[in-house]
Amino acid sequence: MGRKTLAELETLAARAFVRSKTSDANARSVVRALVAAEADGLSSHGLSRLAAYCDQAIAGKVDGFATPKVARQKPSVIAVDAASGFAFPALDAGLSAVVPAARETGLVAVAIGRSHHFGVAGHAVERLADAGLVGIAFGNSPAAIAPWGGAKPLFGTNPIAFAWPRTGRHSLVIDLSLSKVARGRIMVAAQKGEAIPEGLALDAEGRPTTDAKAALAGTMIPMGDAKGAALVLMVELLAVALTGSNFGWEASSFFDAKGPPPHVGQLLVAFDPGAFTPHAKARAEVAFRAIAGQAGARLPGERRFKLRAKAHAEGVEVPDALLAEIERRAG
Repeated sequence: MGRKTLAELETLAARAFVRSKTSDANARSVVRALVAAEADGLSSHGLSRLAAYCDQAIAGKVDGFATPKVARQKPSVIAVDAASGFAFPALDAGLSAVVPAARETGLVAVAIGRSHHFGVAGHAVERLADAGLVGIAFGNSPAAIAPWGGAKPLFGTNPIAFAWPRTGRHSLVIDLSLSKVARGRIMVAAQKGEAIPEGLALDAEGRPTTDAKAALAGTMIPMGDAKGAALVLMVELLAVALTGSNFGWEASSFFDAKGPPPHVGQLLVAFDPGAFTPHAKARAEVAFRAIAGQAGARLPGERRFKLRAKAHAEGVEVPDALLAEIERRAG
């Protein structure tokens, strides 16, 4: 394992993207997201994605030079066309537009279409909360979960994220995949040749498996079983039907450079809590204190913030093989 500062990783990874048919501005947007995931201890959404992203840009599956197009369709509806590019520049453009709009109208939705993998969903809503807004995000992904009772994957693992602003403290951030674990963790296990715990996935024949590669070829099990499958469908409709994007079974893989752009979608909703009641944030603190008052209890996301602080102070460790791959691509 090699230890690098976050700034060193951003510089190195950005060079790799620029050498992979990606504009400097887009490269920096993508790299900020990947390195931020590393800092938060979420390596499955971090630099392990770099090789696949770069290969997709080189192949044209992702347009590394795309410029997102932002349109305010209604006072409370903003549409962003990711233009077959990376999701992160589209998120940057959408969030820049949604913050002032939410302060003006009290509630705004931003629909991002023709998009790509949007990484750690919690980071997008955290940015809204840091601006004083309540944020919710929904995103779909390539087919990995079968409808309940079925055996063929149709829908993605479809993350949901939520953030609530707090004064003088880190925002509350809730970020979860609707599969029992994020598919990226299965991907990392497959890359390392490691087994996965039972109960997370089925193979292509619908049998329980601990083989990570067989799990990637089969289906993920949704959290909450039938209830989770219903939530998967809800997110699919919000992220796809409202953005004009591809359903999970229509989307190409995030993990290879084959096929057309995945063209998945994301929907973010921002609320100005003060527009609903001046007491919104104070009332939320009552709940947070009640949780903190129980021995052993903690708010979601606290571990992530501790890891982030440590990463900013000490850097992060990157597996030697991954670091060598990034350095090779950076030239």
